[in-house]
Amino acid sequence: MHILIVEDELGIIQFLQQGLEEEGYTITSATDGLQGFELFQKNNFDLILLDWMLPKITGLELCKAIRIKDALTPIIFLTAKDTIQETIEGLKAGANDYIKKPFSFDELIERIKVQFRNKSTEEILTLGNININLAKHIVLVNKSEVALTQREFELLCYLVKNKGKVCTRNQIIEDVWDIHFDYDTGVIDVFINAIRKKLNLKIEEDYIKTVRGVGYIAND
Repeated sequence: MHILIVEDELGIIQFLQQGLEEEGYTITSATDGLQGFELFQKNNFDLILLDWMLPKITGLELCKAIRIKDALTPIIFLTAKDTIQETIEGLKAGANDYIKKPFSFDELIERIKVQFRNKSTEEILTLGNININLAKHIVLVNKSEVALTQREFELLCYLVKNKGKVCTRNQIIEDVWDIHFDYDTGVIDVFINAIRKKLNLKIEEDYIKTVRGVGYIAND
């Protein structure tokens, strides 16, 4: 597991890095918010430990910037802030948890483990560079969230769950629309086109293939 630490106090970075590496984690660190954001853009991290007060970009601003591009990676604030309003601000910015300085290293380890447990129990569907978090109802393309309607989300999930299999229009109407009588299956084409457009899929690289006269198939 790869953890990014963004903290401007070198003593805290060294303390965290030594302890976390002994626990088996890989650590990358930054000493200001801008450097932290640059590292986030260039690497894939499993969790981010984020100080609230940082040079160049504050922890709160950095958290918001990360959430624009990545809705899933757990973020834990390390903060001396302890008012209810400040805690709410951090959570609204997209943080998963916070721990108040000075903190017990053992407590931090347990909070990290909780985030990894939560992450591992979430059912994630994947299709190429598309990730679907079923529990949170989130669709990501290259870690950027894409907003789908409820029906578009259900249709995309159905195709990905049946990845590699041809899904006929009649099957889709019955299983996704829950309609068990003759119905104009042309509505499916409208939803497929909307999904492709929102996911910015190119025809030659399309993960959702049309099987003419039959239906659709999802393939990586």
